[in-house]
Amino acid sequence: MQPRGSTVRDLRRHNRAVVLSSLYFDQPRSRQELSDATGLSTASVGNVVRELLGDGIVVEAGSVESDGGRPRVLLQVNSDYGYVVGVDVSETRVRVQLFDLTMTGRASAGYPLDPREHSAEVVVDAILAGVDAILASGGVGPGDVLGIGVGVPGIVANGPDTLVYGQSFGWDAVPLGKLLRSGTSLPVHVDNGARTMGQAELWFGAGRGARHVVSCLIGSGVGACIIAHGSTLRGSTSSAGEWGHTTIVAGGRDCQCGSKGCLEAYAGAQAILDRYGLPLPGDSRESALGALVELAATSEQAATVLEDTARYIGIGIANLINLFNPERVIVGGWAGLLLGERALPAIWEAARRHSLQHPFSKTSIQSGLLGQEAVALGAALLPLEAFLDGTVTTS
Repeated sequence: MQPRGSTVRDLRRHNRAVVLSSLYFDQPRSRQELSDATGLSTASVGNVVRELLGDGIVVEAGSVESDGGRPRVLLQVNSDYGYVVGVDVSETRVRVQLFDLTMTGRASAGYPLDPREHSAEVVVDAILAGVDAILASGGVGPGDVLGIGVGVPGIVANGPDTLVYGQSFGWDAVPLGKLLRSGTSLPVHVDNGARTMGQAELWFGAGRGARHVVSCLIGSGVGACIIAHGSTLRGSTSSAGEWGHTTIVAGGRDCQCGSKGCLEAYAGAQAILDRYGLPLPGDSRESALGALVELAATSEQAATVLEDTARYIGIGIANLINLFNPERVIVGGWAGLLLGERALPAIWEAARRHSLQHPFSKTSIQSGLLGQEAVALGAALLPLEAFLDGTVTTS
């Protein structure tokens, strides 16, 4: 029966979104398999598939034999129907990437940032320049792009202007969405970078198949994405997941947020380098931290800094396990991936020592599988989700 208050148009849009999402995450599929998976009648699925084929969103992908009947035609999403852009804004660079509908990378551009200069104008100019560069490089016109997704540090308040509160950037209610929309006609979506990384790992990476996941982003800053029952926990003001600003040492080191003893003041990349205190080769935080990780094999001082860092991260993860009881904890972000190469066993041990025994025994801790592209990939999922829901199409 049609839900009260809905229209025939609402119902068709709902059926289309259900079928398209089901096919996207498990393809190729036949019409009968889509009917079984979605609970829609074969007639309803047939109507939706006919529309999707006519629009070029779905294509036929061969056939399989059926039991005693005609072969079943398989369907899949047309990867070239449209494209999405994902942007990762960090303290050290802006990374802009173009993906097709299978989330295969088609082009990318990167713009280093001075860690001391994060004005909104600088960041917006880098994003817009990157979008122009990747569309030209990928041979894609703006009319074929479903939208731009941007992952940023800080709290994102979605609304007409999409305000960003990012203390590490000195941003207080910066209308990032409005600024970007003034420079592009493409739909713009903005979210916290830890959250976009977590969504990417949930859909395509280390979180796939799980319903309760905490994804930890460790870079220059530290954050987390908390997923419960398959949905992201946002909180009343969309600030849930500011894991880096939980206190692990009362009255400890100064944090850039203005507090003391925050996890980020011990486990963020710059904090790790500051605690080591000696010059390291390289012209960026990434190269310096990489050198420190390598040096730990021969330097007692470097090894001690990494051991302490692993302990702090493990304690932070133990707090997450005790609070949220996840199935999986994923350690990602460029610094988290670097540290994981050497320190993941020590992180696991510290988390074990500081967690309640039963929830820890039901939790796995592992490195992310999507590498340094995870934030941009997850940001690109923002316009993709809108497309699968039927709220945006190409022109």
